[in-house]
Amino acid sequence: MSENIPSGYGGAAYKVLTVRTSEDTRAQLEVLAQLNERSVTEETGIALERWVDKSKSDPAVLRRAEQVRAEIEREAETKRNAIAAVLGSKPSTKASPRPTKQASQDA
Repeated sequence: MSENIPSGYGGAAYKVLTVRTSEDTRAQLEVLAQLNERSVTEETGIALERWVDKSKSDPAVLRRAEQVRAEIEREAETKRNAIAAVLGSKPSTKASPRPTKQASQDA
């Protein structure tokens, strides 16, 4: 996906994404882009946006996202406490609740 970004994308910030795919998939994507009167870049972007939207409502993805968020919060708390110790401040008393298996099963 290293084509030039069309001018219709406005002032939004975009990053280049290179995707490796089979020749067959690429050929089908080119045909679909032609049929839809879009570029391969636009067609790929639309497909990726739809996949992201679909994934956001997948219960398994949502459960894993909560787990990752909890891990990030625990790591952040550890780092805050380490910085406080280095600076001679009191460590944070805010406890990050660790999700239990029962809590994650209820969700």
